[in-house]
Amino acid sequence: MTGPSPSSAIRAASNRPGCPTNRMGRPTLAAFLLLRLGWVSAIAVASLAVRLSFPQVLTVDTRTGTITNGKTTTETVDRRYQQIAPTSVPLSKEPLDPKTRLALIRALASEQGFAMRPFPRGHKGLTLIANGKMEPYGEAYLEMATAEGVSAKPGARVVLTGIKIDRNHIVFDLDGGPEPKHRILRHVQIGVGPMMNPVVQDNEQEPTGARLTLVFEKTVPELTGVELKALLAPLISFDVKTPVQAFTDTLPAKLKEAILNHHVLVGMSTEMVLFAKGQPLTKMHEMEGQDPFDEWIYGKPPQDVEFVRLNGNRVIRLEIAKVGETPVVYSKDEVEGLMRTDGSPLFSPSEAKVHYSKSGDVERDSDTQAPAAPPTLRNPGEKLPSDDPQNNQHTGVMRPVQFPKPKPADTPAAEPAPPQASQPGSPPATPAANPPGSPPATQPARQPGANPDEEPAAPAPPAQPVDASPPTPVQPQAPQ
Repeated sequence: MTGPSPSSAIRAASNRPGCPTNRMGRPTLAAFLLLRLGWVSAIAVASLAVRLSFPQVLTVDTRTGTITNGKTTTETVDRRYQQIAPTSVPLSKEPLDPKTRLALIRALASEQGFAMRPFPRGHKGLTLIANGKMEPYGEAYLEMATAEGVSAKPGARVVLTGIKIDRNHIVFDLDGGPEPKHRILRHVQIGVGPMMNPVVQDNEQEPTGARLTLVFEKTVPELTGVELKALLAPLISFDVKTPVQAFTDTLPAKLKEAILNHHVLVGMSTEMVLFAKGQPLTKMHEMEGQDPFDEWIYGKPPQDVEFVRLNGNRVIRLEIAKVGETPVVYSKDEVEGLMRTDGSPLFSPSEAKVHYSKSGDVERDSDTQAPAAPPTLRNPGEKLPSDDPQNNQHTGVMRPVQFPKPKPADTPAAEPAPPQASQPGSPPATPAANPPGSPPATQPARQPGANPDEEPAAPAPPAQPVDASPPTPVQPQAPQ
């Protein structure tokens, strides 16, 4: 058994007395649901429609992981990507005429200025409303700069290379713009046969410029060059400045004061350090465990010596050594909080992490401090077999060096006998033969120039025995 079709149900509902109908005589959707589903179902559908009419907004912070439901939270992105302060330049209500148009182009063509905010690459670029706000800003601005890349950093010099005035906006190309000069003709070649030549000569380098669009409410009004520069002041400064002034004008007041006073803070970038101190006298690249870092050294004794340690593009440690004083080490980041949107520091000045390092001949209190460990070649925590009390072999312990003892002679005949005095009347003693093992007696060398045919001379007669009787004393003679 099948139920009634939807069309027959609608006709039946329209035939009931008191049922609201539309222009075509059919019951409305609310009346049909009320009659078909009943009061309970109609109330449930109405409550669902009321909920759908008020959308729910869930905000998820990808950095901290916090979720807020329908509540506005303050963004904590870098202050360089926050919303600008609107300008208040009085504008005329008359539209721009051709003569003023040419005057504006001549006044701003190839004009140089300093970027007050990061200018991202890309075809879209930044959009600035006259006497209004900037689009995009916040997280969207940061994502654009991260995805497209940065064409000009805050404080960098930019050049207006292109100006295009439309009905209600003006487009400025900075540093060549984000598009190539010959976007279409660079792909066209003309030739006969295999020989093809491009229409325009192009080095095929990707453009690195940026784009800025100034939007007006209805039409571009009558403007002068000074008024147009005042409208662009939040993003481009056309004032005469030094590079240091142009860079510090984009920073918070405390950070600007530190750079102008040539002070280094933990958390500064390498660019900030170079603007504050200049090039270092010495640069060293070292390793601390598995982390590489660069050490920049400023100053020489007797002046103050500053050791600036950088990891990547940030200062992670600062040590200041003064003559006759204990070196002071700073390792707490002081810049990250200043660069946030709200500008509040991450910690109070009393919580600054400062400790004093002891080096050289340090005086220690024997009652409260342990003596310093002797120098060793062991690694921290390394143990040797000799440190084990159960090891009786003491492997590896150095002992005194034992020299070998002298050995006695192999045969007693090796030592020569002492000479004996001969008795009177006895034949002279003949020299003994060479003892075994001794080298043979050498003959005296022949004199140079001697005749080789001459016979050798006879040996000399043996020496006469010496009388052992005491000598006769000699009587002294009296003087005559």
